[in-house]
Amino acid sequence: MPPRVSNAEDVLAAMRKVRQARQFRNDPVPADLVHELLEVARWSGSSRNTQPWRFIVVTDKDQLKQLSEQRSSINWVADAAVAIAIALTDQPEPNRSYDEGRVTERVLIAAYLLGLGGGTAWYGGEEQEAWAKEILGVPKEMTCRSLIALGYVKTFNDARPNKNTPGRLALDEIVSYGTYQG
Repeated sequence: MPPRVSNAEDVLAAMRKVRQARQFRNDPVPADLVHELLEVARWSGSSRNTQPWRFIVVTDKDQLKQLSEQRSSINWVADAAVAIAIALTDQPEPNRSYDEGRVTERVLIAAYLLGLGGGTAWYGGEEQEAWAKEILGVPKEMTCRSLIALGYVKTFNDARPNKNTPGRLALDEIVSYGTYQG
């Protein structure tokens, strides 16, 4: 039986507050926190335990700026203190997307619990991905289409001109029991 965390209610409340962060302070993220996040990533589950990921830690501001220029909607990546790019070994869909999403969400939750903010950024189509792989030194046969940008949050407000609508649907709008109740 899994152990019950003594402060489970606090952890669950914190998990409900995890948001995509796109504005970061200039403060560096200590190496020990990055290491903790990499351990969380390493222990994330994957389809058939293939552990298809390889992580590239990016702290160089010029490199972050280059990666942020892949698409205008990810220009905020340049302001992150650190990013973790996710490179995946060759595997079929939907496994690749499942594993990438699973590890990303775990790192974002862990970052929030450690007092950091984070956001996920997709480079775009094949041409942008190829350019990002070149910047990061990722072999051509691997997939590398996203990164997790991290840092101390300035604000969770979305400063992009095409920002998303905030909020969540009510549970009774999205949950059915037994059969779909549209």
